[in-house]
Amino acid sequence: MFTSPSQILCTIFGLNIYYYGVILALAIACGTLVSDYLGTKYFDLKKELIIDLTPYLIIFGIIGARLYYCLMDFNFYLRFPTEILAIRHGGISIHGAIFGGIFGLWIFSVRHKISAFKLCDVCSVGLALGQAIGRWGNFFNSEAYGSPTNLPWKLFIAPQYRKIPYLDTEFYHPAFLYESLLDLAIFCILLFLIKNKKINIDGNLALIYLILYSAARILVEMCRLDSIRYIYGIPVAIIMSVGIIIVSAFLLIKRTHDTK
Repeated sequence: MFTSPSQILCTIFGLNIYYYGVILALAIACGTLVSDYLGTKYFDLKKELIIDLTPYLIIFGIIGARLYYCLMDFNFYLRFPTEILAIRHGGISIHGAIFGGIFGLWIFSVRHKISAFKLCDVCSVGLALGQAIGRWGNFFNSEAYGSPTNLPWKLFIAPQYRKIPYLDTEFYHPAFLYESLLDLAIFCILLFLIKNKKINIDGNLALIYLILYSAARILVEMCRLDSIRYIYGIPVAIIMSVGIIIVSAFLLIKRTHDTK
């Protein structure tokens, strides 16, 4: 059994420093450095090119993550449009971050005349690692937990963070941990494919990432209690993940077949 110690890491000059922000910064830094190293060693990219790309990914990723989340609660943000900018109140989505990041990557690739497919391949590896690290921010926020359980690795959730039907339930599946471990496994798989030169078509590694991550997200989402939107009782995140798997698998098969 384990439990989050606090949301606040420390206070400096009256300003609270949150674990979530620190972990997110660490995730971005690790993902960027790993992708930059791999891009130089295996993809013939200039050193620090991915570091130059990172501001595009961060800016457009945040915009995409926020807009996607707001669209999931469209009626609320239509009534209170100023809340769209209130990111500190919570509300971002990894799917939106991926779509926004891809758009930012495309802009960068056009400006620097570099293959967007190759950049997507390189960044997908660092993204998987960053997600594995970043999910621990959910632990300190006491969020992204699953259904009740009494397994040895159960997660204690304080009453103020519990969902209304479970106010008397103390222990839950650590869904954030499950996804973190799956993301780490995806990172290892992508790294293996790169090192062993199993992928020889630019863009296919990114498609494999999308398929693997979407499958992992479906598994984790099935036990989570905090999905923000449902369609006919199915979390939107699962529907989106299924769609990404179908499209990515189709493109992967088609692109592989066309090169034979």
